[in-house]
Amino acid sequence: MLFNSYEFIFIFLPIAFIGYFGLNYIGKYRIATVLLTLMSLFFYGYHKIDYLWIILCSIILNYGLHRLLLGQAQRNKRFCKAILVLGIVANVGILYFFKYFNFTVDIVNALTRQSINIMQIALPLGISFFTFQQVGFLVDSYKGEINKQRFWPYALFVTFFPQLIAGPIVNHDEMLPQFESKENKCIQWDNIMLGIRAFVYGLSKKVLIADTLGKAVDWGYQYYEVLDGLNIALVIILYSLQLYFDFSGYCDMARGLGYFFNIQIPLNFNSPYKSKNMVDFWRRWHITLGRFFTRYVYIPLGGNRKGFIRGLLNVFIVFCISGIWHGAGWTFVVWGLVHAFAQVCTRIWWKLKEKCNLPQIKNKLIKWFSDLGCMVISFLFVAFAFGIFRADNLTQAWGMIRRLPAISELHPPLEIASFLCFKETDLVLKVLGQENHPLIQMCLFLGIVATITWGGKNVYETEKAYKAGYLSVAIYGVLFVWCVLSLSNVSTFLYFNF
Repeated sequence: MLFNSYEFIFIFLPIAFIGYFGLNYIGKYRIATVLLTLMSLFFYGYHKIDYLWIILCSIILNYGLHRLLLGQAQRNKRFCKAILVLGIVANVGILYFFKYFNFTVDIVNALTRQSINIMQIALPLGISFFTFQQVGFLVDSYKGEINKQRFWPYALFVTFFPQLIAGPIVNHDEMLPQFESKENKCIQWDNIMLGIRAFVYGLSKKVLIADTLGKAVDWGYQYYEVLDGLNIALVIILYSLQLYFDFSGYCDMARGLGYFFNIQIPLNFNSPYKSKNMVDFWRRWHITLGRFFTRYVYIPLGGNRKGFIRGLLNVFIVFCISGIWHGAGWTFVVWGLVHAFAQVCTRIWWKLKEKCNLPQIKNKLIKWFSDLGCMVISFLFVAFAFGIFRADNLTQAWGMIRRLPAISELHPPLEIASFLCFKETDLVLKVLGQENHPLIQMCLFLGIVATITWGGKNVYETEKAYKAGYLSVAIYGVLFVWCVLSLSNVSTFLYFNF
C-alpha cells in the first residue's frame, strides 16, 4: 500500500487511527498495540501477500534470538557470541538470497562463461530496512543495552507502518519507549497538526515535484543517445532532484504519520544539497543509514582510533558497503566507490590544511562566495554520482558520461520542458487566452524546486515554531486537494527498489 493512494488516505489511516486510540481510550493498551501491529502487517502485505511470511519469519527468528541472548547473558558469554554471529549470518543470508543471489550468479556466469539459470526471486519491499533494524537490535541485546522485550511491542517496532517499507532506519531506544509511554496513548492535537503539515508537505514533494521530474528523467535516460551534453547534464541534475524529493518526501510523510500516533520518527534529511563537502552531505542525506553504518560497522572496525590511515580505510569500507546495500548491480558498486573516494580525498585535504596551518577566510564576502562555490561543486559531484546510480547498467552510464562534452550544437530542451509542465497551468493559460511556453513553465517550475531545495529553512527547522494560522491552513489545504486530484498518476517510491 502506498502513502500516496486513496485507499491509504481515506480508508486505512482513519481505521488504524480510530481503532488504536479507541482501544487505548478504554484501557486496552495491549490490544491496541496488537491492532496497530496487525494493521501494519496488512499495510505491508496489501499488494503482495507473499511478502508477509518473510517479515513474520524474520520477526520470530530475531525475537527468539533476543530472548536467548538475554537469557544466557550472565551465564555463557561464548554462547551469546555464537548466537549473535548466527543471528547476523541468518539476517544477512536472507537479505543476500532475495537481493543479491541473482547478481552473484551473473558474476559467476561472466567469469566462468557458464549459463547457470537465474532464479525468479521477487525482492520483498523494505527488506534492507527491517533487516538492518533487527541486526542493530540483536547487537545491542548482546551488549546488554536492551532489557527483555515483550513480543508485541517488538513486532510493532519492526513493522510500524510509517517507516516499514523505506525507513528511516530506527533504533530500539528511540522507538520502544515511545510505544510504551502512556502519555502517547491519548490523542494529542498539537501532534496531529504537526503530522498533517509534515504529511501534506511530503505528499506534495512526492506527487507534485518528484513524479513530475521523473517523467523528464525517464525520457532522458531512454533517449540519451540523441541528446547533447547540456541536455544530458540537465537530465542528470533533474534525477538528483527527483531522488531527493521522492525519498525525502516519503520520510516527511512517515514523520507526519508518526506524529498522528504521537511517535516521533527521527530526521532522515536535513537540506543535504546545502552541503559544502561530501562529509557534510552524508551527515544530511539518509541520516539514519549513516548512523547505522557508523554505529555497527565503522566503530567496530576501529573507527579512527587506530590512526589516520586506518580510519580512511574504514571509511572506504563503509561507503563500499553502502553502495552494495543500495542495490545488486555494478552501477551501485561504482556509485559507492565514487563516494568512498570522495570521502577519503576530503579527509586527506582537511589533514593537509591542518598540517599546513592555512589561515581562515575572514572577509565575509569572500567567505560567502567560497561557501557558495563549495556548495555548487558538492552538488554537481553528487548529481554526477547519482547519474551513474540511476543508469540501467554501466554501458548506459558510460554512454551518457561520454556525451557530456558534446556541446557543439546547442539544442533547447523542448522535449524535457514538455514533461515539466502541469496540466493545471495549461488549463489556466487557456482560460486566460495565453499561449503555452514550455521553456518558461520549466524555468518557473525549476525555480520553485530550487527555492525549496536551497532557499531558507526546511520543514524540520521550522517545526518547533510552527503555529497553524489561516494562511498556512489554506496553503496546506490547497496542496492536499491538488495532490489528491493528482493521485491517479502516482508512481511508487524510488527507494522501494533498494
